[in-house]
Amino acid sequence: MENLKNRKVAILSDQGFEQSELLEPQKALLDAGATVHVISAEKGKIKAWDHSDWGKEVDVDKALNEANPEDYDALMVPGGVMNPDKMRANADYVDFAKAFFEAGKPIAAICHGPQLLIETGALNGRTMTSYPSIKTDLVNAGVNWEDKEVVVDKGLVTSRSPKDIPAFNKKMIEEFREGVHKGQKSI
Repeated sequence: MENLKNRKVAILSDQGFEQSELLEPQKALLDAGATVHVISAEKGKIKAWDHSDWGKEVDVDKALNEANPEDYDALMVPGGVMNPDKMRANADYVDFAKAFFEAGKPIAAICHGPQLLIETGALNGRTMTSYPSIKTDLVNAGVNWEDKEVVVDKGLVTSRSPKDIPAFNKKMIEEFREGVHKGQKSI
């Protein structure tokens, strides 16, 4: 079903993303008719982490310094331990994600992906979930944290881990189809 025809989605990632958390949502978005670009500060390819070892390489469609958030309707952030930690330390990644909050555009982040979103300053008062080890980080950022397979808060979709991907994909597509969310503008 083409729910996302005429929608452009940015997947923001760096080296060390959890393989299933990028590839499975990417496939779901493409199957729903979206145009999907993997955006990274890395050029060429980025490498996945697959549970306990390095995984597949994924092509970078657009360099972060050449990508404009205004060109995209929604943002997806995969997890993995390394990926979000690298991105949250890079102001260009943080600014790219922050632009989606400022524009009220939907965002989906899974597992450790919300670590990047903490740096935007846009999470105070939001309800979210994540991988349990970053719960305290999110609570300290003002989040009402819930232990659920998927949580949706005004266009912000979050899930805990790869086991939640089916529920995550379903809600992500639903929120991305709805488009701009008034309550998403929390900055």
